[in-house]
Amino acid sequence: MQSTSNAHPMDGLKNELRQILNVIPPGSNIYYIDIPVHSNGGDLLILKGTEAFFKDYGIHVRARYSVLDFPDSLLIPKDHIIVLHGGGNFGDLYPQHQRLREKIVSDYPHHRIVMLPQTIFYKKESEFDRTAQIFNKHKDVHLYVRDTLSFKLASEKFNRCCVYLSPDMAHQLWPIRHAGTPAKELLCFLRTDIEKTKEQERLEAEGRGDYLDWGSLYSRFEQKSIKLIVRLIQRGSGLPMHTIWAKYTDYLVNKAIKRFGSYRSVQTSRLHGHILSCLMDKPNVLLDNSYGKNSNYYQTWTSGIKTASLVVEGQSSKPASVAK
Repeated sequence: MQSTSNAHPMDGLKNELRQILNVIPPGSNIYYIDIPVHSNGGDLLILKGTEAFFKDYGIHVRARYSVLDFPDSLLIPKDHIIVLHGGGNFGDLYPQHQRLREKIVSDYPHHRIVMLPQTIFYKKESEFDRTAQIFNKHKDVHLYVRDTLSFKLASEKFNRCCVYLSPDMAHQLWPIRHAGTPAKELLCFLRTDIEKTKEQERLEAEGRGDYLDWGSLYSRFEQKSIKLIVRLIQRGSGLPMHTIWAKYTDYLVNKAIKRFGSYRSVQTSRLHGHILSCLMDKPNVLLDNSYGKNSNYYQTWTSGIKTASLVVEGQSSKPASVAK
């Protein structure tokens, strides 16, 4: 999937996102749905990349909604495109977001619906089939997926939809420059949730580096602030909460960039720990998650980046010297 030119592979990945303009042309009016309002910095990087994409190509966001405040009934102008946030929550692991996605497809049969790059994973085939039945009734659904496995699955199930292969929206942020010289050696940015693996536990037992995850990156005060914003959005406070959230997420993402910037190399089981490292052109080693999302993404898009490597069965797919 990598470019053969002398350009940095990350330039090629950012350029790949331009294909989305075929279904969301420059100057389009859109509703941006399922915006993340939580402390997962990976989704916040996707959010910032998506908003940068809209700004770079003159796409007009007329309204923004999260899963917290999307109303039961909403009148959307027929000439507006409905755009759903990308990420890794397509499937039955995160049902709240999947229900919203399916509601949009069911409730707006005459609108163009675009789902930005996702990873697909279902534990139950019956749930996948149920989603496919909903999607295939719609005549103008465009689904972008982030890896070849998701592309294969989606192409087989969603036979009435347009399915495309695309990198993650965070690549629109390339390049991220960070001033200063790293003072620390190794950041272990590792999952603490249901997607953690035995391989990660083995590496954790070695005790190398400084350990961090999105939850521990943000302070108790910052976590409380996020929870307050969640409650205010849920209640409909009358305040411009999406504007407030946009400003606060600028701060949260910048905090992650500064923290990553203070280390010479990163070892991570977070896909966006890997992507952020690549955006900063920082040496990094990627571990897989529980269902192969990370390795599939790496093999599809980032394997050509010299400073990045993938751990496979206890060994890196590239020489360890990349993490110097």
